[in-house]
Amino acid sequence: MMNNFSDMLSKAKNMQEKIKEAQEKIKKIEVEGFSGGELVKVVLSGDYEMKTIFIHENAKNEKKEVINDLIIAAYNDAKDKLKKKTSEEILKVTGIPNLPFDLKMPF
Repeated sequence: MMNNFSDMLSKAKNMQEKIKEAQEKIKKIEVEGFSGGELVKVVLSGDYEMKTIFIHENAKNEKKEVINDLIIAAYNDAKDKLKKKTSEEILKVTGIPNLPFDLKMPF
């Protein structure tokens, strides 16, 4: 019984290392989100930090509310892409789909 438990622990520790590795990799990822047919582009890093926001010349004629909505939509687009990429990276190392990126092991 004890042997199984220590085996399980070492597997869990191994998994934790792999997840840490994936998280480091994910931090270096950058994704682009677009809205309004590329009127607005947002670049997010792997830890959801906004790196760049680009507003096309043609958007300058829009109302402020419209531009705000475009920025939000572009951010959400980037966020969705990042979630997907994050799941893919974690799936690669763990073999478990849809693990949360910020997963904390219980030890």
